[in-house]
Amino acid sequence: MLDAEIKEQLKGVFGSLTKRVILVFDESPHSAQTELLEMLHGLKETSSLIEVRSSGQQREQPCFYLEVDGKRTGVSFRAVPGGHEFTSLVLAILNSNGLGKLPDQSTQDRVRRLKGPISVKTYMSLSCENCPDVVQALNQMALIHPQFSHEVVDGALADNEVEALGIQGVPSVIVNEKMLHSGRITLMDLIAKLENHFGTSGTGQAKEPAHLGHFDVIVIGGGPAGASAAIYSARKGLKTGILAERMGGQVQDTKGIENLISVVYTEGPELSAQLRKHVETYDISVFEQRRVSEIDASSPKKILLEGGDWMTTDAVIVSTGAKWRELNVPGEKEYMGRGVAYCPHCDGPFYKGKKVAVIGGGNSGVEAAIDLAGIVAEVVLIEYADALRADKVLVDKLMSLSNTSVVSSAKTTEIVGNGKKVVGLKYVDRKTENEVQVDLDGVFIQIGLLPNTGFLKDVVELTKLGEIVVDPKGRTSVKGIYAAGDATTVPYKQIVIAMGEGAKAALAAFEDRMYAH
Repeated sequence: MLDAEIKEQLKGVFGSLTKRVILVFDESPHSAQTELLEMLHGLKETSSLIEVRSSGQQREQPCFYLEVDGKRTGVSFRAVPGGHEFTSLVLAILNSNGLGKLPDQSTQDRVRRLKGPISVKTYMSLSCENCPDVVQALNQMALIHPQFSHEVVDGALADNEVEALGIQGVPSVIVNEKMLHSGRITLMDLIAKLENHFGTSGTGQAKEPAHLGHFDVIVIGGGPAGASAAIYSARKGLKTGILAERMGGQVQDTKGIENLISVVYTEGPELSAQLRKHVETYDISVFEQRRVSEIDASSPKKILLEGGDWMTTDAVIVSTGAKWRELNVPGEKEYMGRGVAYCPHCDGPFYKGKKVAVIGGGNSGVEAAIDLAGIVAEVVLIEYADALRADKVLVDKLMSLSNTSVVSSAKTTEIVGNGKKVVGLKYVDRKTENEVQVDLDGVFIQIGLLPNTGFLKDVVELTKLGEIVVDPKGRTSVKGIYAAGDATTVPYKQIVIAMGEGAKAALAAFEDRMYAH
């Protein structure tokens, strides 16, 4: 199953292993068992410290777990982790040896303080691009916390469970047969949900808050604008740091990118990796999986982080981007993962042969409708405005499809469910004021972005939508605080524009620094 080229690459990846890793599989009559064993034995060939053995136990589906130096870890797979999840398996092996990118010490201490025992399952799809982030985060928690177990389940191998649990989206994180979360989520938010559910204890000592240093420039956000701002600052010889929940930001969740000038086609994860690689070629301190809680705008500026750590800086460039906007109508939160979805690429396969709605007539909404039309029986696109706002080439493509329709001038008022899943959607026709209900099986929400600027309230001037008000050079209403990218009032939220704005803000910060001296 693993070709010679992949095995050669893995030999280099696993060359730093110091602890023996045993991949312990259960016996199974399932047709995928042969494929699983081929994969596991292929991994064994890449390192003398990787072994494969049978547990002697019988399971209906292919299953295995990781054992390290004779001790079972909390990481197990009920899957043949190919596709996007092969990386999750490779990282689990590395992380079990303390290798690879692990959460910093403060975050690890926070995980250890979760009140155990904790048992979590993640139902995923091998084609899901958001699933690996959640799977890998929970695997790391299971390797950090001695009473934390995490089973990764391929939903395609567990149809009965998926139906019984009402799962209609991935990744779905299940605790005690109830859904804790469905869809993409950051590590920090995932830890917070686990804290709320399980509580915390005195296990694992809390680290004293630390001063992480003084910088000439701190960039908050690791997306295109943030990476650009950091690189331009470092090139000016300034001591520069980046604070980010994840490098790449919203780009990580983007499928195809065809409008980044000079790059004919790329995908979000690939571009994110290139941004990270470029940043790492400079002397830039990267603080990942960190979230800002507050900014003290005095001089020098003090940036407080969740967990208590802080840093000081002469200048701040905010490039925190935006997150998917929610409808905030009845039924949306109640049926998230059970008919309400935000990612057509990940969750579309759950609606094969069914009827769905896409809410939003911009590029994202029309692209989602086009993609879904190749999977589902029927797509109804619902747009608040009187006409679609997407590029003409996309609208023309949508209109050429036989199983799509468009409802404009429609205000969505409710997502209707039967207690288990979505069964319909209500909207008001803005021209007639009549309420209409559409019977359907799923709703994909694509109504734009909401700036990640909550920590800036009462610090800098924001619009009523939460965008940071900036001048032509990226300056905010507060001296020494700059902003760039999707979090600002700059029109047109595009990758290429964010990169330019990040560079502009960095040059403005440098210019102001020179004049100040």
